Amino acid sequence: MDNKQLLFLSKVSDILTKDIDIKELSDSLKSLLEQFADAKELKIYIYDNITSTIRDCVDNWSIVEEESEIYTTFDAIKGNDFVINSKAYKLSEINDNTTFKIDSVFMPLVKNEKIFGLIKLELNTSLSNDFLFLMKIFASQVSLKLQNIVLDEQSKINVDFHDSMKNIAKIIETQYELNYIVPLIGEMLDRFISDHLIYVFLKKDEKLDLVWPKACNDERVYEALNQLTPETEYILTNNDKIGAFPLTSDGEISGCIVARSTLDGLSKRDISYLEQLTRQSAITINRANTYSKILQYATIDALTNLNNRRQFEIRLKQEIATTRRQNNPLCAMMIDVDFFKKVNDTYGHASGDAVLRGVAGIIKSALRESDIPARYGGEEFAILLPYTHIEEAQIVGERLRKTVETTPIEIDVEGVDAKELSVTISMGLAEFNNKETGEELFERADKALYEAKTSGRNRVCINA
Repeated sequence: MDNKQLLFLSKVSDILTKDIDIKELSDSLKSLLEQFADAKELKIYIYDNITSTIRDCVDNWSIVEEESEIYTTFDAIKGNDFVINSKAYKLSEINDNTTFKIDSVFMPLVKNEKIFGLIKLELNTSLSNDFLFLMKIFASQVSLKLQNIVLDEQSKINVDFHDSMKNIAKIIETQYELNYIVPLIGEMLDRFISDHLIYVFLKKDEKLDLVWPKACNDERVYEALNQLTPETEYILTNNDKIGAFPLTSDGEISGCIVARSTLDGLSKRDISYLEQLTRQSAITINRANTYSKILQYATIDALTNLNNRRQFEIRLKQEIATTRRQNNPLCAMMIDVDFFKKVNDTYGHASGDAVLRGVAGIIKSALRESDIPARYGGEEFAILLPYTHIEEAQIVGERLRKTVETTPIEIDVEGVDAKELSVTISMGLAEFNNKETGEELFERADKALYEAKTSGRNRVCINA
């Protein structure tokens, strides 16, 4: 080996000791080879075991088309030292006096006696056996550096992936609202699968509705959604540029995550990551739904579907604060079902429950959206009427009382002959004044209710 070759290897070593990325490495090696061997191009290809594809490391790790000569070269070079002008050679088979007119030479990148990539050189010169021997040493040196770069790149992807998985899982620890959770999940997926647009759909009324981002104008996305079944793992369409990954819960589709690109198809690695991220997203979204139901049942009375007493007391404090701040009128209404004990004793508690549900339904249908009804306990109901003076509240109360009196409540209880029951209600009203608390307001409404019951029932009384 002459001094020129030793100098070349020394300069290669200098390059490989630098902390540079694969593009800088390629550029530096090409510049050196241009000086030494009139090289026109240097390319580095790495085989991706996860996706079973070959990637062009210099070109942003893009996937090489399967029809490319790179795939056939990768197979041909196994067990050989070079592929020169499309023909495979072992160095030992080349005579010392042989001189090649080389257009291109491929050299294997080897780790643990297995080829994990290729270096491609395009040359415009005739080169000897000595040069090929030097290139074999060169490829061995570069292999070690590339192993570390590839490992770092893969580690970064894995770290990003696991960070995304953990972040998606952690969302549920502090947030329960889907309208908050879904955009966060969408943004995380969008950052991780950066080459594709991400869409998140959730099922509503038996239909998958887009919930993130705000719009999707590609009809092919919706066509992919229509192909989903509960057994579907994922669907790829449009030359793998669109992937639909269903979110499932209890064997049913609860939503879908779609990845769409106008350039490259989803790789096997992208698909693997999206499958796992979708599963984690489904778990998080389903937990959010469960928590939402738990929270709902913690604030909603299960029998009547009105606010329970605890939630009503929270809303009362909020409305009192708003009323004090804005100086708006506010009225309270206490309601009791007349002779309710007699209903239970005569027809049974199941019929009593039906009566309470029926009265609650009438109350809810008679009120505005801004009004706040609750089951206060037993057969008692409480209502807050914001922005309402006592005269208006009395009109509402009388209308509600008459509606209950004239509306038979359906009883569908096994063993009970009666199919309908008619009941009446008594009601007490009070208007808030700034000198009292919310509790004092309802104490006055309760006193009015007591007056209504003791003075004959089925009437509205006011505590002025």
